[in-house]
Amino acid sequence: MFEIGRKKQRRWLMVWTLLTIAIFVMGISMGAASVSIDRIIPILLGDGSFKESFVLFSVRLPRLFVLAAAGMALALAGAVLQGVTRNDLADPGIIGINAGAGVGITLFYILVDGDLPHFAYVLPLVGFASALLTALLIYFFSYKRNVGVQPVQLILVGVGVASALAGVMMILVSSAERSDVQFIAQWLAGNVWGTDWPFFWALLPWLVLGIPFILYKANVLNVLAMTEPTAVGLGLNIERERLQLLVVSVALAAAAVSITGGIAFIGLMAPHIAKQLVGPRYQFFLPLTLLIGASLLMVADTIGRVVISSATVPAGIVVACIGAPYFLYLLRKND
Repeated sequence: MFEIGRKKQRRWLMVWTLLTIAIFVMGISMGAASVSIDRIIPILLGDGSFKESFVLFSVRLPRLFVLAAAGMALALAGAVLQGVTRNDLADPGIIGINAGAGVGITLFYILVDGDLPHFAYVLPLVGFASALLTALLIYFFSYKRNVGVQPVQLILVGVGVASALAGVMMILVSSAERSDVQFIAQWLAGNVWGTDWPFFWALLPWLVLGIPFILYKANVLNVLAMTEPTAVGLGLNIERERLQLLVVSVALAAAAVSITGGIAFIGLMAPHIAKQLVGPRYQFFLPLTLLIGASLLMVADTIGRVVISSATVPAGIVVACIGAPYFLYLLRKND
């Protein structure tokens, strides 16, 4: 059975790797200033005009690398949250993690003078601190003595906290300067604003640290997916493992949304698609989840920039148009 799952994983990893590369290439070639596909390799080798080199190296490549990295982070965070809460509907955007990061980023933007690109390496830390406080608040209100954290309670508290933080964001918007309101509104809509190389380099360390840790904890996630008596019987310290994984998933989600804005549903859709393709074992579907998350966010951004030609539609809105019906489908399926 294990070998059958491994073969399916290899096959689908190859398919999604090729698909992700194709999406990446299409993202490079499509936009206001188009770059012919057959010109990409010559430009990469230094045989391009000034305009072609500028578009490729200063506009398209950093944006796509940021999108791919953020998509991976959000997808992996969603997969972990679904395992920790034993709830297939968990997502950083749904249970308030993204909103917590958003409040911190918004306060930072309002209180600190200067261009945000100068704070590229600080923003993920600010987002992580505020998102972690939110996650700990959710964890605290979900915890019951002698029982621990109940997954359903965690989701309900998270949704309530997300609603409260949405109200806080509205208060901040109403009290902010007019020049600040536009950025906050774009952030809330999931407008990918951190599209320069410093933002990618700021996001990369979080992935380098977070991805290996979560892949290492794949067996722990498999056990957490079982009933609590079974997990305890296997010698697992449930609360400690749950808290560790929660902190890492919060870090990944906060780092991503601090640069891409309030994007939800990537963490919901990517793990479910991966599970349907290779099965529910975390060793099998986590690597595929990374590729699917990167692909979904790159596709959403390309649709917003190119397909809807009358205006640039934020990637978060495009993802929501796909993710909201998918969420309702899963809600009905799990009913």
